[in-house]
Amino acid sequence: MTQKKEALLLLEDGTAYRGFALGKTGTTGGEICFNTGMTGYQEIYTDPSYYGQIIVNTNSHIGNYGVQLKDEEESASVKIRGMVCNTFSQVYSRHTADFSLQEYFEKSNIVGISNVDTRHLVRHVRQSGVMNAIISSEILDEQALMDELHRIPSMSGLELSSEVTTDSTYYVGQEEGSQWRIAVMDYGIKKSILENLTSRGCYCKVFPAKTPFEEVMEWKPDGFFISNGPGDPSAMLYAVENVNKMIKTAKPLFGICLGHQLLALSSGINTYKMHQGHRGLNHPVKNLITGLCEITSQNHGFAVDPDEIANHPDIEITHVNLNDNTIEGIRRKDYPAFSVQYHPEASPGPHDSRYLFDEFVRLLRASN
Repeated sequence: MTQKKEALLLLEDGTAYRGFALGKTGTTGGEICFNTGMTGYQEIYTDPSYYGQIIVNTNSHIGNYGVQLKDEEESASVKIRGMVCNTFSQVYSRHTADFSLQEYFEKSNIVGISNVDTRHLVRHVRQSGVMNAIISSEILDEQALMDELHRIPSMSGLELSSEVTTDSTYYVGQEEGSQWRIAVMDYGIKKSILENLTSRGCYCKVFPAKTPFEEVMEWKPDGFFISNGPGDPSAMLYAVENVNKMIKTAKPLFGICLGHQLLALSSGINTYKMHQGHRGLNHPVKNLITGLCEITSQNHGFAVDPDEIANHPDIEITHVNLNDNTIEGIRRKDYPAFSVQYHPEASPGPHDSRYLFDEFVRLLRASN
């Protein structure tokens, strides 16, 4: 039996965890955050919103159903910086899997650590707040690794969407037979979001993050979609300016996650970095318009300022988080624009919120 290789996880505040290496041998760093989902690890790892972050999987067994490339990739590559878990399975039981998670990480150059007390780690992050961390299976001296950790930039003020966006425009869906042309701003778009749009009669043209508004309008879209993505939204002035111009066309606009924050910023509402974010498949949200509640899939470390929204004459709060009362959805009163902080496509996660794509279609139908 091959002897397990040691690894070290070191947090910015000096807290250290020792365990066993997984994935590629090496060193990696980023903001540490935890996801409470019991399934869907492959979709999480390929979600561009996690770019620049080390993921702690709180489910006790990771890797036990392997990796399946065809149906569970949310982007073209793994986007996380590293992974932390308790029990890492080198073998898998699903007969349709293409290969093991270990092989997947090796191919993707992902460094990770297992045999960590993730309950203790998550409690520590919850109490102390989100922070940077570093994983290494080659530097096992804590002081030497701390020197490396100090070189990692803070997520606050970090613009990352331009690092994960598409290099060039592309189309999704069938032009012939589609009812609406949707300009999609790719700040870190997930594949399942595009699938939810095209399945509802939308023909999508996906634009790189920094595409000028005028170039987007040359395509003559019927509406706009503002995607999810990584980093600090307040560092994306180019996107805030674009979204502001899109709103004023009076064409329907729908934003998800980062797109929600950009809609707020473009309306003059500030965002802030949370003590620790919302990441998981079980967050309860109340729809204030219908009075109904939904279980949602979430992934965000920034939120919009509730006091500024409450005092804004043109913004209505549509959804709130039932755990901490943070703002989960807004809509403009003067334009057909709305957004939610969570992920209605929910890949992975429950499908309670997919009605929001139907709401977008209703706006498109009413506007055209």
